[in-house]
Amino acid sequence: MSDHTTIWGLSFSPEGNGLLEILRQAELIHRTVESGSVPAASELLQSQWGSAEGFVVVGACGLVTRLIAPLLEGKNQDPAVVVVDPHGAFAIPLLGGHAAGAEALSQRVAALLGGQAVLTGSSGSQGRLALDAFGKSWGWRRSATGDWNALMQKAATGQRAPLSVKQTNGTKLWRGLAAAAASGLGAGNGEHSTDPNGAAPPNEIDLTIGSERGAGCRWHPPSLWLGLGCERGTSQELISRLVDQELDRLGLAPEAIAGMASIDRKSDEQAFLALAKERGWAQQWMPAATLNAIAVPNPSDAVAAEMGTASVAEAAALVAAGPGSRLLLNKTIARAQGGEQGAATLAIATCAEQWAPQAGQLHLVGSGPGRLDLLTPDARRALAEATVWVGYGLYLDLLEPLRRPDQLRCDGRLTEERARCAQALGLANQGLNVALVSSGDSGIYAMAGLALELWLSQSPDQRPSFEVHPGISALQLAAARAGAPLMHDFCTISLSDRLTPWAVIEKRLEAAAAGDFVVALYNPRSKGRDWQLARAQELLLAGRPGTTPVAMARQLGRPEEQVSLHTLGALPIEQVDMLTLVLVGNSTSRTEDGRMVTPRGYPGAELD
Repeated sequence: MSDHTTIWGLSFSPEGNGLLEILRQAELIHRTVESGSVPAASELLQSQWGSAEGFVVVGACGLVTRLIAPLLEGKNQDPAVVVVDPHGAFAIPLLGGHAAGAEALSQRVAALLGGQAVLTGSSGSQGRLALDAFGKSWGWRRSATGDWNALMQKAATGQRAPLSVKQTNGTKLWRGLAAAAASGLGAGNGEHSTDPNGAAPPNEIDLTIGSERGAGCRWHPPSLWLGLGCERGTSQELISRLVDQELDRLGLAPEAIAGMASIDRKSDEQAFLALAKERGWAQQWMPAATLNAIAVPNPSDAVAAEMGTASVAEAAALVAAGPGSRLLLNKTIARAQGGEQGAATLAIATCAEQWAPQAGQLHLVGSGPGRLDLLTPDARRALAEATVWVGYGLYLDLLEPLRRPDQLRCDGRLTEERARCAQALGLANQGLNVALVSSGDSGIYAMAGLALELWLSQSPDQRPSFEVHPGISALQLAAARAGAPLMHDFCTISLSDRLTPWAVIEKRLEAAAAGDFVVALYNPRSKGRDWQLARAQELLLAGRPGTTPVAMARQLGRPEEQVSLHTLGALPIEQVDMLTLVLVGNSTSRTEDGRMVTPRGYPGAELD
């Protein structure tokens, strides 16, 4: 995958300027040229063609085609080019669909603009897994070897000649994609030996997934971690020579390296920092106590006396490679030759599957009440970019129209929140982009807090990125349907005592009643908890009259939606269930013409 990081936005019309601004604010495009002339656009394309990751152009396909035609170099060299119509209705990957990621870019653009990605490639249009591109989503790097065009052509006729796949490491979750069955993968795929030295004849393998280098089409998951140690001031050339020499001797692909690790006392070693930057490696720096707790084959008393741990290279490699890792290369020493300086040690560990937390992303997505038109653009974008969706099955069902065939869905049961959070975090630790889906807003009675606690429990240098994407909560939609009941101070209280003792809930209800808050009651009543709502009614009546208006909102945002207005004294408790939100007004709330309203101020108070 290209190391380029700049995506340019170009527009040939005033209408397109607004679309580019949406993409810029979402940080999808990094630089923009608005209302550009054809000569100016041509000059920009020529000057940035070799360095940009891609271009998003608002204009006509014919115009863009003529502008880029003289610049084309080849499928594996050209950047992604996505064309968008001035209304943002369609995003078309004009160039670099697979190799440069234009199809994925078009889907991200469409998600932000509320439009549709128009995929014209055979894989995208037919719902097949693009075998020459899908690995990028899983954090893999593609080899420069092999005839990828021939692989794709064979995949297109897979019913007649199924592909054979050999996988020795990396996550195998990709096999669960529904699209795999239509990608030319035969029923017996992956049943070849998982031993790198297995007996399957190489000429029978169409696609290899693993850390080994070799001929043919290969994807390399981030499954190798280098443990490094060195004398102070060791030259970069020596370390590079040691790494390249041992990778070559072991037949390992440089593309499979997830990163390098060492003791934290070496975090300022210039040769390490320069080499990691040059090769795009993640870095982990570990305290001596962490390394000293790891059993290694070659502990050293001399190293222990100097560094406070009996092992640096071997222990660092094993820790960095995550749970279940093992050494492929025990500590190996290289000393200076020619103009080199110093000495270095190297160990190589392989992950149990793949382990690249620094490259992973965990997105907490609030899906809103269920209707796709109520999904925020920010949440829609996070879903479009994710490789894996994790969530309760019902919530994922509501989002299913947005899921592409190349996105994996992992369903969980309603009461297994901690397990879902742990699963999502574990996948992100493998280097994947994961969307953990909650209904409503993920930060309100949902998954964000629990996921954040688990994330914080990990070492800072072993964490994926973490981001919360808000959604429309049931409270907001219920208020919108009822009228304007939240114009003054309000609070939310869950009546479920599964996680909170009922005595604490009662104190909060009493405080809300005493403070005359508008109160939104979540989880008000279930088959196993059929008395708490009546008790909440009793406590709230102590602070406001029985005529206080109450809105009952059930199945918000879904075809079965029901919103009705009642009074606190005559609340039809038997009609309430776990799919209902109960919104209780304060002492000044009233109903009028079928609407519930809470004035912004109390009688006698001045409004701003």
